[in-house]
Amino acid sequence: MAGIAALAIGYVLSQFYRSFLAVLTPALTAELGMTKADLSLASGAWFAVFALAQFAVGVGLDHYGPRRTTALMFGAFTGAGAFLFAASTGPWGVIAAMALIGLGCAPILMAMLFIFARNHSPARFAVLTSWAVAFGTAGNVLGAAPLAAASELFGWRPVLVALGIVTMLVAAAIAAFVRDPEGLTHAQGNSSGISGYVELLRMRVLWPIIPLVAINYAPPSGIRGLWAGPYLEDVFGLDTLAIGNVTLLMALAMVAGALFYGPLDTIFRTRKWIAIPGNMLCFAILLFLALNPQPALTVATVLLVAIGFLSGSYGLLIAHPRSFIPAHLTGRGVTLMNFFSIGGVGVMQFATGGVVTAWSSPDDPTAAYAALFSFYALAVGVALFIYLFSRDARPERTG
Repeated sequence: MAGIAALAIGYVLSQFYRSFLAVLTPALTAELGMTKADLSLASGAWFAVFALAQFAVGVGLDHYGPRRTTALMFGAFTGAGAFLFAASTGPWGVIAAMALIGLGCAPILMAMLFIFARNHSPARFAVLTSWAVAFGTAGNVLGAAPLAAASELFGWRPVLVALGIVTMLVAAAIAAFVRDPEGLTHAQGNSSGISGYVELLRMRVLWPIIPLVAINYAPPSGIRGLWAGPYLEDVFGLDTLAIGNVTLLMALAMVAGALFYGPLDTIFRTRKWIAIPGNMLCFAILLFLALNPQPALTVATVLLVAIGFLSGSYGLLIAHPRSFIPAHLTGRGVTLMNFFSIGGVGVMQFATGGVVTAWSSPDDPTAAYAALFSFYALAVGVALFIYLFSRDARPERTG
């Protein structure tokens, strides 16, 4: 239990690090001269490196266990990245720091999912995953109004130094308290290293699920972690504290959404037909914002909050393919799905940076964000259509 608690705290930090740029947008723009394209590149670097690291993480979990894999990467890379961020004097320092932080955060959630998959029944996997995500999403909460207040009071550089110290302490706690599941050597089966991923990608049952896994998390993560700041500043004229308040509500909604989706698959004994309605509603909201990028501030806030809530089906969408993955590929299976999930966010961060830059107009601040929401809506719509052809997974009720 202490090991899971240490990993959960690490996941709070991971969620914080992926989402805090939105709140620091005004300060980074003023002090370091970062443009929207720079911010997009920095955020995308976090997700891209995080996603690519999943292959090494999966092999590490299956062969060496979650304790050593996670403690080493989180302590060495995330801690160093936080200190580099605090010392940055220009955009490239921030971008490099975000890449290091993303590399170090890569194994945190996967270590928990690996332990859940090895130590608990498949019927419990979606619930435990959703609870872990909900708890970790508190990092989004800390990266909103609390970060804005701390930055105003102490400055963002001292705050990042403090976070680097906390990160190192959490890594030490993971090394001390996490217990690897028994029988790791038996988890290797006949597929070692990267060949296990090849075996997984040959499973056609996974193909219709992967696009929605890759896109589902992109709108709430991209908007909450990056675009909410520029959008609320450019279109509504909000300052750092006001942006922090709006993103705080969105972060709380993401927590609530993860908790809401968690037990539904075992209640209704379906995963596919729970994921579809929520993502359809998210698509509708994105399309509305694409057509109406400057509603009343209250309406915009409610819609951003709704996107955060409705997109909380990450745990469900990871559990869906997990139902078809053989036991000896557990670590690589969950990390492959996480590669597509986080990789999708990273690709969308880079792509949306180009979209916003291309459509930016000094005469119409809403044009860039109409294009942004249109791009998100198109991606969700296409992924959702493909997902309609997936095979459902019907878990047993957990009593």
